[in-house]
Amino acid sequence: MIHIYLSDKAYENDVFQIVRMFYPGEEVKLSEKSEETIEDRETGDKRGEEAGKKIKPEGLSVSFETDKISILLVFQNGEKLYRTAEACFSQETKSQYKNKLKRLLYGMLSEVTGQELPWGILTGVRPTKLVFQMIEDELGEEEIYHNMETEYFCSREKISTSIQIAKRERRLMQEIDYQNGYSLYIGIPFCPSTCLYCSFTSYSIEKFSDHVEEYLKAIEKEILYGATVFPDKKLTCVYFGGGTPTTLSAEQLDRLLGCVKKHFDFTYVKEFCVEAGRPDSITKEKLQVLKKWGVNRISINPQSMQQKTLDLIGRKHTVEQIKEAFALARETGHDNINMDMIIGLPGEDVSDVSDTLAQIRKLNPDSLTVHTLAIKRAARLNMERENYIAMRPTDVHSMQEATVKFARENAYLSYYLYRQKNMADNLENIGYARDHKEGLYNILIMEELQTILALGAGGMTKYVSHHPHYIVREDNVKSVTEYITRIDELIERKRKFFKEQRDCYLRQ
Repeated sequence: MIHIYLSDKAYENDVFQIVRMFYPGEEVKLSEKSEETIEDRETGDKRGEEAGKKIKPEGLSVSFETDKISILLVFQNGEKLYRTAEACFSQETKSQYKNKLKRLLYGMLSEVTGQELPWGILTGVRPTKLVFQMIEDELGEEEIYHNMETEYFCSREKISTSIQIAKRERRLMQEIDYQNGYSLYIGIPFCPSTCLYCSFTSYSIEKFSDHVEEYLKAIEKEILYGATVFPDKKLTCVYFGGGTPTTLSAEQLDRLLGCVKKHFDFTYVKEFCVEAGRPDSITKEKLQVLKKWGVNRISINPQSMQQKTLDLIGRKHTVEQIKEAFALARETGHDNINMDMIIGLPGEDVSDVSDTLAQIRKLNPDSLTVHTLAIKRAARLNMERENYIAMRPTDVHSMQEATVKFARENAYLSYYLYRQKNMADNLENIGYARDHKEGLYNILIMEELQTILALGAGGMTKYVSHHPHYIVREDNVKSVTEYITRIDELIERKRKFFKEQRDCYLRQ
């Protein structure tokens, strides 16, 4: 365990994330009082062991003073490492001050462990958002490299990837009037079963089948309200996610898609996407329903094409079912199909990932999203982690290199990227697509470029103001039963939320 002592808890999350990136899987605890405070230090440069080894400190103390930030690492043998950085909170923005703290801590832990992290001090979800804004501000590539290296300690490889993606995103967004539009998210929180790694709001359709009809009635009520929110804005994208929307029956899907098409104006919609997700939820009838209502992008997600892995992670279907579902989708006219895969799954190595890619190549999807396994707090993989420690892959970087090579050789270009906490090897998720097959909704939500109206249990609505720029959120309850019983209250909450945003806009 690593104990952390902070004189100001406002930066607790930033310190925790940096420490966890250097010591993944290690328990980190905030302690009220340090036995070895900054003032107790005897010397500033003892480490007890050779630099370059992955040494774990026993305690870490951070002191925020009027003119400097001070950090002390205390090791098990009582030896210490001490560093300071000049800083003045009153003369710096909070972001500048925070980054100074993170650079100081990163430098110390990098020195102690001999590691450099590919994304440097960046701990957030959207690293490409920084580069996107720099391009918008007309900075040249060398300036972007310089800023990302000196401010955030990013590797040149990750900066290069970010620039490529940000440029492609910018080109795609220039074709959309995203500032005057909005997108719609419909959440269906049911799944055939819950996967080992998953912490999304999802409910087994088997256990919650009695609630589906009530849920549909509740979300239809919210759809009717949602259609009135933006009378002067154009709808850009519609995204059915979850959960797995295709756990609904063909009749239920028909009813829900029809309800959305009836009440929302689809005149300017660029993308209508449904997460078909699990192949064991896909039938010919459901695929025909999706085509009937104009769905022009679907996702069929194997995650792995290794049967041993599917069995381990709780995906109750076979590799053959994945292939059959994909072929069925092509037969019913779906010409924009994404597939998701995960690298870093328990028990897999590079040869497993290479075989999964070889099988995906034969299916020839229009886009491929490569996720790096993230250990979510509420996932079974985390709560039962002792059972899977021995199965944790050690070569995730090589797995990612295999996916990059696969994308390059098969004409897939990277078009969006995001990160999550506790990702294997501090890597990222990347979306690859052939030309004109990109997921526009993915870019809009990840770069936070457009207002997202989210309906359904667990839906997170984001209101994006461009002039002046700010983002505010309003979330629905995650519980299906609470969503059903509190739907009128949730609609009223949204009504007040959007009224506040309109009033704020009028006061500008």
